[in-house]
Amino acid sequence: MSQITLSPNRRPLGKSEFLVSPLAWGMWRFAGDDVAAAQARCEAALAAGINFFDTADIYGPDNDEPFGASEALLGRVFKAAPALRAQIVLASKGGIRMGVPYDSSPEYLVEAVDASLSRLGVERIDLWQIHRPDMLTHWAEVAATLDGLVAAGKIGAVGVSNFTVAQSSALKKHLKAPLVSTQPEFSPLALAPLFDGTLDWAMKHGLAVLGWSPLGQGRLGDGDPRPGRRQAEDERLIRVKAALSAHGQKFGVGIAATAYAWVLAHPAGITPIVGSQNPARIAEAADAFNVSFTRAEWYAILVASLGENLP
Repeated sequence: MSQITLSPNRRPLGKSEFLVSPLAWGMWRFAGDDVAAAQARCEAALAAGINFFDTADIYGPDNDEPFGASEALLGRVFKAAPALRAQIVLASKGGIRMGVPYDSSPEYLVEAVDASLSRLGVERIDLWQIHRPDMLTHWAEVAATLDGLVAAGKIGAVGVSNFTVAQSSALKKHLKAPLVSTQPEFSPLALAPLFDGTLDWAMKHGLAVLGWSPLGQGRLGDGDPRPGRRQAEDERLIRVKAALSAHGQKFGVGIAATAYAWVLAHPAGITPIVGSQNPARIAEAADAFNVSFTRAEWYAILVASLGENLP
């Protein structure tokens, strides 16, 4: 029976100039004042073969830090170790404002990109993504602003995050620059992109797919299920972890690496965003490339998540 095997080789980021690792490192929990420790986390990701770093201007308040804190910390790392910047394809996001919540007006997008560039201490953000869609700005205005930012050299490529297929399509229609990526939540516990057209649309148009929270918001780590969840959720989580664990044991890897591998196996070329801030856990993410699947094995994990057989 044919096997779906995984490659750690870098690949194009959609229709852009950038070559990126199949895994990305996410910086939602990139926090603190210890620049040396922050640099060690960045170096752990690079040592694991990850050259694709994904941050956002809104990363900070969830860690009881100011808006922009994650970007500012990465900027301090770049200042302390300037050689790191050239090794990284740097992605960030904007368009969320505290208390608004969404703003893609031309004035704010330019302001947000300029602020991110300042915090990061860089001249260009390689991939800049609209973090969530703003329903009060026409897509033609959004597109014209993004095209202007590309032309000015402030951003290298344009992506979207948490967009529906219709929203992505509407923005793409007005853009002169290519829309190179989309970032939905995707994991063995968050299956919507399989069924709502997101992955099919991305394959149709050659977009890269970045899957946020590939461990189901941490529930698919290598520990016990979080207590206090509803019984039905616990039963589903137990089923999925058991299926991932059994498959991973065949290759000597843990549940987390097997979950990354399951995401990587989809033909859309999904890039799981590794969220751990633990250098050892970041290193373990590369174990995903030791895993392979038959079609039956991959579908068995999907069935475990759905709780019913496929038609």
